[in-house]
This record gives sequence, structure tokens and C-alpha cells, in this order.
Amino acid sequence: MPRKARIDAPGALHHIICRGIERRKIFDDDVDRDNFLERLANILIETSTPCYSWALIPNHFHILLRTGNVSISTVMRRLLTGYAVSYNRRHRRSGHLFQNRFKSILCQEDLYLKELVGYIHLNPLRARIVAKFKDLAKYPYCGHGVLVGKLQNEFQDIEYVLKQFGNKLSEARYNYREFVRKRIELGNRPELVGGGLLRSSGGWGVLKAMSKARIHLKGDERILGESDFVKEILSEQNEKFNRRYWLKEQGYDIEKVVKRVAEVLKIEVDEIWKPGNQPLRVRARSLTCYWAVRELGMSGTIVGKLLGLGQPAVSRAVVRGEKISRDMKIKLIN
Repeated sequence: MPRKARIDAPGALHHIICRGIERRKIFDDDVDRDNFLERLANILIETSTPCYSWALIPNHFHILLRTGNVSISTVMRRLLTGYAVSYNRRHRRSGHLFQNRFKSILCQEDLYLKELVGYIHLNPLRARIVAKFKDLAKYPYCGHGVLVGKLQNEFQDIEYVLKQFGNKLSEARYNYREFVRKRIELGNRPELVGGGLLRSSGGWGVLKAMSKARIHLKGDERILGESDFVKEILSEQNEKFNRRYWLKEQGYDIEKVVKRVAEVLKIEVDEIWKPGNQPLRVRARSLTCYWAVRELGMSGTIVGKLLGLGQPAVSRAVVRGEKISRDMKIKLIN
């Protein structure tokens, strides 16, 4: 059965889970963990990707992210590829480090942001990496200590999270700490990481009760949220898919995109294919990247090969292209 496409959109909240292949370790020591966090910080800052919660466990990690200037897939591909290469080199091994694709769950923020922050930050305690809840505040490989003010890092958005718990800093930190403490007794909470309808409905008990009452829900293993939220997200994804299919049927490809860019920016087609840092050429190539990736659904890697750009350069170009399209009020198809 083919795997389902990831669901993503600007501003979307994602619970990311990634495990080592065959559940083996992906962090052997603090050198590995520091290497991973340095890479994570650089990528999140460069791509303006907010991070609200995270925890490193020897054989897996959790991160709660919001889609920023580039897709979550691009952020994670850069992070996992770079770390795997450096890990294999350091430990003199070869082959895959991570198990299949990373798991990404798009979450309904108003219901699950606080719950997920607490759940993720309790992972080291559940895994017995720290012995007591008070020790979690000083554990350097989890975001809990940063939120309670015992540790610092440059990539975690603590202000946004703490605002969910109070207006004054001291009050918010106290409320957050107590919120997390009360969730220790809830254990592993499979409803936050399990599958689709079961997860979103809150467990089998709730689901059976709804079934008896003939209440029908919509579920998807890629989404954590109420039935209406799931329906809305899937409808948006279907609309996007249908548009891309229609564009393909109309013969739109990268060459047709380039012709459209040349037309609206009044530049020769050949100039767009050439590398260079002339302002008009940069604008044209940025708009080309934006329409090719966002409208046609082409991967940044393929677009990069056609234009002679690296993946990170394409991601930045897509952001520039989106702004150009918005500021000039121009579309691929009027």
C-alpha cells in the first residue's frame, strides 16, 4: 500500500517523532547529542521555524515545530541527513541510521499545543533518564529546563509557550511546571502519538461510546484533532492536489512556468535558466522556484538540479518568490 503524502502548510503545528533503525541508538553520548542540537539550532534559526518542545532519548527524539519559511520535510531532511553522515563518520559505521521516514503529525493547536509540550518534555522521565521530576529541570537534552528558566538555548520559542500559561513570567512558569507535573500519572498517552481516529477521539472508550450514539467521525493518522479539523485539513489537501493535477493536464511544467515568469517580469527566457546574482535574474529565478514548488508540487531537489541550485538555495528562493508574487499581485494563471 503506497504511503500517504505528508500534510504541511505555512503555520502548521507538527509533532515530529524519529526513531533509530531497528530501535537502535542514535545518540551514543553527549558529543552526539550536542552535535544534533547544534545542527537543529542552525537549521531552525536559518529557516525561521519555531520550536516549542523537544526531547532527545537514546534511540529516538520528539520535536514540536511550526512550519516557517520552508516545509517541515525540507527542515527534517537537512537535519537528519547531516546528522546521519556525521554520526556514521564518527562511529565508523555505514548504512541507514533512522527508521524509515520520520513521523509527522499535524496538530490542532488550540486543543493540543499545551498537552504536547508537556507530553514531549516528560519523555526523559518516562524513559528513566532522569530519576525525579525535579531533575528534569536540569536535564540539558530536553526543552523543559528552558521553559522553567534553569537552562537556555537559542532556538526554542519559550515566550509563545509560556503565554499559554499566564501573563506574568513567574506565574506562567509556575503554572507550566504544575501542568506538566500533573500529567506524570497519565503515563505514555498513546492517544497523542497513535493512529488517526483513535488518537483524535481520545481513546477506545470515547470512540465506542460515539459509535453507539451513531456519531461518525473523520480520522487520519497524519492529523491530531477534532473531526471537523481533520475534514478541513483533508479538504484543503484535496483542493491542492486537484489544482496540481489540473495544471498538469493543461500542460504546465517547469518550462511553461519559466515562460510565464519571463512574461510578467519582462525578461528573456534564456536569462532565467542562467545562474547569476543580477537583481532581475534573482527575482525571476525566485518566482520560478515558488511557482514550480508550490503550484506544480515539484520537489526542491528537482527544481534545484534544473536551475543549478542547491536545496537550501531553492528553499530560500521559494520564500522570496512568494513575496514577489504577493507584492506584485501576480499569479501563475490569472
